[in-house]
Amino acid sequence: MDMPQKNTAGLPFRKMHGLGNDFVVIDTRHAPDVMSTKTAKAIANRYFGVGFDQLVILRESTRADLDVEFWNSDGSRADACGNASRCITRLILEETGGDSATFFTGHEVLTGKRIGDDLFSVNMGQPQLTWNQIPLAHDVDDLNALPIEGTPGACGMGNPHMVFVVDDMDAVDLRAVGPDLEHHALYPERTNVEFIQIRARDDIRMRVWERGGEITLACGSGACAAAVVAHRKGLADKKVKMQLDGGWLEIDWRDDGVWMTGPAAHVFDGTLSAEFLDAI
Repeated sequence: MDMPQKNTAGLPFRKMHGLGNDFVVIDTRHAPDVMSTKTAKAIANRYFGVGFDQLVILRESTRADLDVEFWNSDGSRADACGNASRCITRLILEETGGDSATFFTGHEVLTGKRIGDDLFSVNMGQPQLTWNQIPLAHDVDDLNALPIEGTPGACGMGNPHMVFVVDDMDAVDLRAVGPDLEHHALYPERTNVEFIQIRARDDIRMRVWERGGEITLACGSGACAAAVVAHRKGLADKKVKMQLDGGWLEIDWRDDGVWMTGPAAHVFDGTLSAEFLDAI
């Protein structure tokens, strides 16, 4: 009987974050592609693995600098991740020495650029503003006031979002309400859940429960969706500062898409051991 093939080498990775929204990045151009739901969940474990909010897989591309795949910490897949997109932009620019970067995320080709020593800007594309694109389970009369307690707005940014506007962020028990809202029947693919407090037309406070994860310190696509919903409700300008638990983003909804600007940090490089991989 053939015995299972054991790994004889480890798997290199890079740990990065954007405002504390943290990522394990695996470049399959230089390492084996061994990703699966089971493997993603094992790496995501902050006690027995490495820990991440999202896992980022880089692949060769014929349509952009890179093809990119996102995995949530529960082993499910995602088509967009804003904070990771800034980190990917940084990696591509450091590799190519160019002025701009392109990458395909499973939703569309995104463009990023460096605008300062530690600041990167990514065009996250146009928001999805019809029920079937977001997607929702059925048509609703007003995407800015869903038939859900609290009348949240809906928006897609390559992934679905449910955005509540509240008067007092401190009064929201996000851990208590997030899981049920993520799985609301109106969202067939589940949803990210954002709560925002409008402090001025260009100043918004936001907290997020991420689909396939939990409370995170930041969510770039969520910040984009929240800014779009706030503007469509007539509460904010198209260009806003967004304060998240991990820091600040600038969101600018322009004619060519929603631009998100913020930092991207490289924490360390490491290698998942053969022992770890064989035990999965």
